[in-house]
Amino acid sequence: MKYRSRMDIAAAILDIAQGGAIKTRIMYRAFLSFPQLKEYLELLLDGGLLQYVEEEKEYYTTEKGRHFLKMYKEVGQMIFPAGNKKKRIAA
Repeated sequence: MKYRSRMDIAAAILDIAQGGAIKTRIMYRAFLSFPQLKEYLELLLDGGLLQYVEEEKEYYTTEKGRHFLKMYKEVGQMIFPAGNKKKRIAA
């Protein structure tokens, strides 16, 4: 697996939790260890990007989290537009 930045991992978690997800589902789909998962969940909960619904025992992406995902994807498309192959620079 390639290197992922903290933002890449946070975006993956928020994407997985859009329809609601338990810890195990997030951990396996985001390819995280349990200690990593705990760290990221705490970070996203504290930032208001994720919420935990006790009755359902699931995490959900908040409106703020959906806004983050939208911006994250837009920046990614600006940097790596679909179908645009890297051009070689002649030395």
